[in-house]
Amino acid sequence: MKILVDADACPVVSIVEHVASKYRIPVILLCDTNHVLQSAYSEVKVIGAGTDAVDFALVGLCQKGDLVVTQDYGVAAMILGKGAYGIHQSGKWYTDENIDRMLMERHISKKVRRSKSKHHLKGPAKRTAEDDIRFEEALERLILKIL
Repeated sequence: MKILVDADACPVVSIVEHVASKYRIPVILLCDTNHVLQSAYSEVKVIGAGTDAVDFALVGLCQKGDLVVTQDYGVAAMILGKGAYGIHQSGKWYTDENIDRMLMERHISKKVRRSKSKHHLKGPAKRTAEDDIRFEEALERLILKIL
């Protein structure tokens, strides 16, 4: 098992590395050329810039039993199809039972944003220390389930 992180603007990289080191699980951080990442623990893979380049590289590297950290529901759906596990930076696990609903909600939200109505959806709330604690606990529970 390895942990793959869609690390472009990912706020939980240090938490992932902390938990992974505790269980001696290798971590691969994937980012595009617009982001500069360095890590004493993880392998960093810089993927050429381009629409969804990091996403496709991550899915290509992912194998059955791996754990993927991503906020992209499309990536989550693809890795679940490969028999991998997924977790959102909020701590929500991606599962075969919830991914269809999440993809539909993403689709509806995108339609609303593209409409010319005055109904605007707010972006995510600012990340808090409680969010980090919730993510760390959910990540550790998922790792223990996999192991």
